[in-house]
Amino acid sequence: MDLGWYESVVGWLEFASQRLPELWLRTGQHLVLTGISTGFAIAIGLPLGLIASQKQWLKAPLLGVIGVFQTVPSLAMLAILLTLVGKIGFMPAAIALTIYALLPIVRNTVTGIEGVPPDVVEASRGIGMTRLQQLRMVQLPLAMPVLIAGVRTAAVVGVGIATLSAFIGAGGLGQFINRGLALSNTKLILLGAIPAAVLAVIVDGVIAATVWGVQPTRQSDSHRYLSKLKPIALALPFLLAAVVLISALRDRSPAAGRGVHTIRIGSKNFSEQLILGQLMAQMIEAHTDLRVDRRFNLGGTMICHEALASGEIDLYAEYTGTGLVTVLKRPVTSAADTAFEIVSKDYREAFELEWLEPFGFNNTFALTVRKSDAEQNKWRKISDLKSTAETLRAGFTAEFSGRPDGYPGLREEYGFSFAEVHDLEPSLMYRAVAQREVDVICAFTTDGRIGAYELQPLIDDRQFFPPYYAAPVIRAGVLDDHPEVKDVLDRLAGVLNNETMQRLNYAVDENGRLPKNVAREFLIERELIVDE
Repeated sequence: MDLGWYESVVGWLEFASQRLPELWLRTGQHLVLTGISTGFAIAIGLPLGLIASQKQWLKAPLLGVIGVFQTVPSLAMLAILLTLVGKIGFMPAAIALTIYALLPIVRNTVTGIEGVPPDVVEASRGIGMTRLQQLRMVQLPLAMPVLIAGVRTAAVVGVGIATLSAFIGAGGLGQFINRGLALSNTKLILLGAIPAAVLAVIVDGVIAATVWGVQPTRQSDSHRYLSKLKPIALALPFLLAAVVLISALRDRSPAAGRGVHTIRIGSKNFSEQLILGQLMAQMIEAHTDLRVDRRFNLGGTMICHEALASGEIDLYAEYTGTGLVTVLKRPVTSAADTAFEIVSKDYREAFELEWLEPFGFNNTFALTVRKSDAEQNKWRKISDLKSTAETLRAGFTAEFSGRPDGYPGLREEYGFSFAEVHDLEPSLMYRAVAQREVDVICAFTTDGRIGAYELQPLIDDRQFFPPYYAAPVIRAGVLDDHPEVKDVLDRLAGVLNNETMQRLNYAVDENGRLPKNVAREFLIERELIVDE
């Protein structure tokens, strides 16, 4: 008898039990997001639905506009709101979830009111009720089951969409999913997905139980027995609210009110960034009195940059080529010193951000193919792909597909395009090319999976890709307030070469180790922190 599934379940439960404190925290964040956004949606959507049900000329335009918002992909909505609001975290996420919750509430309100039998409305009018009395005393009570169904739908949908809010630093159970995708860790993905599904069922059940609890029951023996359960049903929303409150209190800084300052460190959503974030965080924690708030897995370059420039985070690791071309929109340069001088000067003047000393490695892009294909087709450099490019399938990260220092610029520089281009998560690219689902990827030269999957980076013979030396980028105001941070982070200058970074990335990506443990062992090995 195959007990593999049983061992997998037990293994996952042990994995989850080790992360119960964070699971509790993320669940609370998820409930706060869903609860507040659904509450706002009810406060906005119910009046809109009532107005539309009374003003027929308004119904079609109103439902049409709300329906259009519903068709915008969730991640696109979050990115748009992130730009409009100007900050990461709770605010844009709550607005997005409120918008998505509006349609079922407004539509069900209109449907419920219009579904009240006309003869009932006519009878109420006949006994002298005003329109407001008809609505309040007749139409709303009769339409209530349909209205509640809309609220339940909005709440359940909100729980699901809230997992995407972690993409912009709003926390919640999506934090585990983002982290799992970045690390190719199925257990982490399930740690976010399974509780989110359970939470959706619980929220739906609590709403249904509360509605049942407030409904009158007939006084038969069977109903008299059930009526004893009504106080429990009515207590459920308060219990859920208590869980949210406790989680919110646990989320508060333990240093609050004691004069201890906090450094908020961000990162993009791939392994190397998580390792660099942990290196900086652990150095600051070990050598200063500052507390570190880790806001990792924020998404792509512009999300991290905007968060830093707006003061939502204080520090993250960026790459010189990315800062030069993607953020500053400057021409590509192959000179590493020149690129660093430009980004240092322009970031300081334009954003009041400071580039500290680089970590030492150059994680540039490299068009990469299977080693067997390179040997068979005699591919050594990127130009060698020109004759067969129209038959090849490419798998690139979303950023590489759209950046001027990525595929658009490479296509112009080398004069060829691939037959198909698929956007892939960084963690999935290597597996996709190894399994022959794509033929070419935009690998990172410090990624240990290049050797593990028997891949061959191609020489950039036209020197298209700029240098990508990683370095801490920090707000100038933070350095003014805490000059010791620069001294601490400067100890990391030059400690990582490409081979070392490859080894650290491999430990996370292929050996499944946690970035914080890999970073800690490296710092202890280099005697940068003390093993306690």
